[in-house]
Amino acid sequence: MGKSKLEYLWLDGYTPTANLRSKTKVEEDFSGKLEDCPVWSFDGSSTKQAEGGSSDCLLKPVAIYPDPARRDGYLVMTEVLNADGTPHESNARATIDDEDDDFWFGFEQEYFIMDKNTQLPLGFPVGGYPGPQGMYYCSVGGKNTHGRAFVEEHADLCIDAGLNFEGINQEVASGQWEFQLFAKGAKKAGDEIWVARYLLQRLTEEYGYYIEYHPKPIKGDWNGSGMHANFSNTTLRTAGSKEVYDTICEAFRPVTSEHIAVYGEFNDQRLTGQHETASIHDFSYGISDRGASIRIPIITVEKGYKGWLEDRRPASNADPYKVAGRIVKTVKTAEKKI
Repeated sequence: MGKSKLEYLWLDGYTPTANLRSKTKVEEDFSGKLEDCPVWSFDGSSTKQAEGGSSDCLLKPVAIYPDPARRDGYLVMTEVLNADGTPHESNARATIDDEDDDFWFGFEQEYFIMDKNTQLPLGFPVGGYPGPQGMYYCSVGGKNTHGRAFVEEHADLCIDAGLNFEGINQEVASGQWEFQLFAKGAKKAGDEIWVARYLLQRLTEEYGYYIEYHPKPIKGDWNGSGMHANFSNTTLRTAGSKEVYDTICEAFRPVTSEHIAVYGEFNDQRLTGQHETASIHDFSYGISDRGASIRIPIITVEKGYKGWLEDRRPASNADPYKVAGRIVKTVKTAEKKI
């Protein structure tokens, strides 16, 4: 079969915002199966995950996808372990309490495409601003739409990699875009967002761009970037009861600070109560309300309260493993009261 290139992906130890790291392992006669991906190691002292005197950390493969941009290539998402095989403190995936994959997540990942030379979003002139918000959202045509070729290529890469990629659209600000992914299982949802982010960031190397995940990179009257988390479990999908939905939504109120703590750095600059956000200092929920902390979709209501909820607070730079893990914990707490 020859040699295959396995790109091992992991999250480093930088806080509060982790970075993707990757390196290639060449394997002979590789089967393409996750169970045949060996545990590997890396220098944790170079990623803020170990000290120099005892620097080895382990990479445990947890998901594998074909790499559409490399011949005989695979993308291997991994968890970081300590040298003794226990989960590293930076390993949020290992803390998710969803072993039966009952929780389903649909993440809406917003981001800005930045020009590496100007260090401005696409469409922003040097020393000034483009036209105001209003004409960029879901626009078509060269005047208001910037970066489409790049975004289309990223979508193709994600689909070819086997990710459950659900859509793309230009967002409210110039140079701002969004993609959506859905997965059954909180861990798998996190895996797929991180692999999609990896493909997005790797693709920028060919265009002279970089991706800005800061939730409010352009100050003033410009929308920030979020990673809205649509979620459900069996209870939410089958409840048929407004009271059950109210109980679950209310369970988020007393743990607002715990959620905000893992919903992304600099999120206070985005969650202001303006630009389709709720204030970071408040908690609210409402039907079809994009200015609430949690939106109850109108489709859920029309189906007799059988569906899902959308937490609109996570920032674009949030770790989906941490977001999913915290949501799972809160919903399970609420279920004890139902």
